[in-house]
Amino acid sequence: MENAQLITLSRQAALRNQLNVVANNMANINTTGFKAQRMMFEEYVMPIAEATEFQRPDHDLSYVADYGTRTDFMQGAIRMTENELDLAIEGDGFFVVQMADGTEAYTRNGAFTLDENGQLVTADDRPVMTSAGPITFTPEDGKIEIARDGTISTEQGIRGQVRLVDFDNPQELVQVRDTILAGENPNPILNPRVVQGALEQSNVQGVVEITRLIEITRAYTSATRLMKDMDDLRQQGIRTLGSLEG
Repeated sequence: MENAQLITLSRQAALRNQLNVVANNMANINTTGFKAQRMMFEEYVMPIAEATEFQRPDHDLSYVADYGTRTDFMQGAIRMTENELDLAIEGDGFFVVQMADGTEAYTRNGAFTLDENGQLVTADDRPVMTSAGPITFTPEDGKIEIARDGTISTEQGIRGQVRLVDFDNPQELVQVRDTILAGENPNPILNPRVVQGALEQSNVQGVVEITRLIEITRAYTSATRLMKDMDDLRQQGIRTLGSLEG
C-alpha cells in the first residue's frame, strides 16, 4: 500500500512542477521574444532487494521523475512596430547584451531603446552589443537605419553592426530571466537576418497551454482521488484487524 502511495505522490509532485511551467508560459504569452518551456519526464526504477534462499525478489517500483525543462526555440510571429530601435531576428540566433557584472547574455527580445546617454540598451537597461561593443548615439547621428545583416548606419555613416550569435546546442542555455539566457562558446552568425521596426512575439500558444492546464488538473485530481481511496482502504484494513483481535 505504501509503495502505491509513494508512486502516486511522485506523480503529484511531477504534475505540480509541470503546472508551474505551464503557468509561467501563460504569464509570458505577451512577452516579446519569450520561448515556451516544456517539462521533461523520465521513469525512475527504484533499486530492489536481491532474492535470497528464503525470500523472493521485490517487484520493480517505477516512479515518475521530472529532470528539467526544455525550451521550445520555434520562431515566434514577427509584428511590425515601425519603431526604428525595435529589432527582430528571422531564423536562428540571439542578440548579445551586457550584464551588470560585465558578462554577456543572450536574448531574442529586440525591444531596444536609448538611455539618457544615448546608449542602445534593452528595456531593463542592459547595453546591446555590437561587433565593437556597446554603442552610443548622438543627436548628430540623426535617423538610425539597421540593415538585414545588422549593419548600423546614421547620417554620420556606418556606426557598427549588431552582434548576433548562435550555439551548437541552444538547449544548454540557462534561463537567467524570462527572455535573458546565459551560455558558453557562442558562434557568430555569418548571414544574420535582422528586421528593423519589428518585434518577435512570444511563441506560447494559448490554446495549447490551456489544454495542458486542463490535462494536468484532471490528472492531479485523479491522483488525489486515488490517494484517498488507498488511505480509506488502509483505514478499513486497520479497523478489520482490530475487530479480529477483539
